[in-house]
Amino acid sequence: MSEPSDLQAQHDLLTREVALRTAELTALSLHLQTVREDERSRLARNLHDDLGALLTSAKLDVARLKPHLPALPPEAMARLDHLNDTLNRMIALKRRVVDDLWPATLSHLGLVTTLGILAREFTERSGIPVHCDLQPVALTPQAELVAYRVAQEAITNLSKHAQASRVVLRLAQHGSEVEITVQDDGLGFSASPGTGGKQPPTASHGLLAMRVRVEGEHGRLQIDSHPGAGCRVSARLPAAPPPLSA
Repeated sequence: MSEPSDLQAQHDLLTREVALRTAELTALSLHLQTVREDERSRLARNLHDDLGALLTSAKLDVARLKPHLPALPPEAMARLDHLNDTLNRMIALKRRVVDDLWPATLSHLGLVTTLGILAREFTERSGIPVHCDLQPVALTPQAELVAYRVAQEAITNLSKHAQASRVVLRLAQHGSEVEITVQDDGLGFSASPGTGGKQPPTASHGLLAMRVRVEGEHGRLQIDSHPGAGCRVSARLPAAPPPLSA
């Protein structure tokens, strides 16, 4: 007569073990995300300060040289102009890499402006128009970073896999929640086996990291997509409480 109770006890024990291991893996994932952000911030500062100083110095040297070399043959002057253009492109590339690593504008200009910059630069690189509907919202600094990373990851994924012709980026507050949404009209995908259009492994990993990041801020991530019907990535995060009145 004790066999059913023994099976139930084993089931309860396994359930507790699974819950414990899940909680440990979630905590580890959040810790790794934090470490990754810290490393991104450190690398961005080094690139901005050290590499930025070297590139700026080289550009100034070229500018100082040109007035003192009036007798240069046309070919040499053309090479000097090409060097100057190359340095300009390297400075722009450095700025773009630094912004991808760590969005410094987030703390200086706010989430709405930073998302607008993300959308504009994506359009400039890809030629895909991004329609922005960005409203001011109340989020903690950490939640703002999560919202930005959600948009960044979603846009990165669609640029690699979606073959979209139009993207919509929305940010709005609904009562005690803030919602950020990235929607495209691309190929879409299905996570169900045998349906076709399954997302590539790299995109799947990015979506999983996105979900861990959102849930770490007590939010919810929803992904709606079907083959041939585009994709909608939406994250809802708790709004920051209003400041205490003096």
